[in-house]
Amino acid sequence: MSTQLEYATFGAGCFWCIEAVYQDIKGIHSVVSGYAGGEIENPTYQQICTGRTGHAEVARIEFDPSAISFDELLEVFWHTHDPTTLNRQGNDIGTQYRSVIFYHDEAQKAKAEASLAATDASNLWPDPIVTEISPLPTFYVAEEYHQNYFKNNPNQGYCSLVVAPKVMKFRKQFAHLLKLPN
Repeated sequence: MSTQLEYATFGAGCFWCIEAVYQDIKGIHSVVSGYAGGEIENPTYQQICTGRTGHAEVARIEFDPSAISFDELLEVFWHTHDPTTLNRQGNDIGTQYRSVIFYHDEAQKAKAEASLAATDASNLWPDPIVTEISPLPTFYVAEEYHQNYFKNNPNQGYCSLVVAPKVMKFRKQFAHLLKLPN
């Protein structure tokens, strides 16, 4: 009997970072960079970058819940970006970089809300968490050149300075969740 795959959709700043962190977790079948939460259909990266469409850069994560739980994905989420800065991650500023969990069903909503409350109470972050928790609107796949961006462009400036340190920190902190090498 095979397990039904599920989806999680997170925004945590630039989608290149989110994608790079989640791609190497056991039980993850795919991570797709895209846009969600905005007001226009089929937005482009150029439109998103203006901050006027209302979309967030997000990653849609397809996972096997028998290998990795939604709660574990949330734990990674809270530890790999700053959920206390409204519409900002580092030097990336605008609503497109907001911290957001787009839930796919009521069970995910309940888990996300409980996880946010527990994380906020844990003192992981000195400031209050401002992460948005909303139902998943339409998800739009980002342009092809954004997919697997870090793996395809590890020496690009942003990847070297921003993505790589996040990925290294994640791998050290969550080594127990990493896929085994083939």
